[in-house]
Amino acid sequence: MTRSESKQATLSELGAVPVVADALDPDQVAEAVGGVTPDVIVHELTAIGAFDPRHFDRGFAPTNRLRTEGTDHLLSAGQAVGVRRFVAQSNGAFAYARTGGAVKGEEDPLDATPAREQRETVAAICHLEQAVLSADWTEGIVLRYGAFYGPGTMMAPGEGMFEMIRERKVPLVGDGGGVWSFVHIADAAEATVAAVEHGSRGVYNVVDDEPAPVAEWLPALAQTLGARKPRRVPRFIGRLLAGEVTAVQMTELRGASNAKAKRELGWLPRHESWRQGFAAP
Repeated sequence: MTRSESKQATLSELGAVPVVADALDPDQVAEAVGGVTPDVIVHELTAIGAFDPRHFDRGFAPTNRLRTEGTDHLLSAGQAVGVRRFVAQSNGAFAYARTGGAVKGEEDPLDATPAREQRETVAAICHLEQAVLSADWTEGIVLRYGAFYGPGTMMAPGEGMFEMIRERKVPLVGDGGGVWSFVHIADAAEATVAAVEHGSRGVYNVVDDEPAPVAEWLPALAQTLGARKPRRVPRFIGRLLAGEVTAVQMTELRGASNAKAKRELGWLPRHESWRQGFAAP
């Protein structure tokens, strides 16, 4: 499903049968789903464009509507046609509570006290997860993806984040102790297929094998890109320049474990670590 007429040709070339509909219009969603009567709905709706990290929720506002209103519309339409499985995109890259151990499993709580400029985004993620998992008429599956990298993402050669790191525009903030979990976009796709085919109701972290603190992965990525080491700035400077959300992500973030997805979905990421993945073409 796409809201853009212009994307139909691209979707057809990829092997999909496109349907044009506005995910925020319940009638259009009901018509689109009713016209196909699918066995499974895969909900990957996002609308993330360029945004200022100092105003995180403002940049994610369209996506937050898709995670709340859009999720509700898809669930309603799916229930009307008897969808047997509903797979939805969540986030395992920044949503876990920033307490306790450095690496979290699916049973660990999400962040109840996110940075002020991220509260609406985390609330939208919680809404999506609760709505999908509480739908007793279908098998609701939530995939908490790590930070995407690879072709078509912001973390790819020539794209936003890589170029900023190459140009030394991404400093190491504070102690760089925030732990990030990454996943190559192709591995995320394969995990999604596995969830569609034989997932069970519940949550799965879709991340690679090596959660790593910023102080480790950022200099390593800079070296891979042939850039000089990132500048280091105190946390309060990073907070002033890039906002509280960035400061939290750089210093307090928790990573995620993929043990459940590997065990229950039979999924093994081809890019086991960001170390090799970042260097891959």
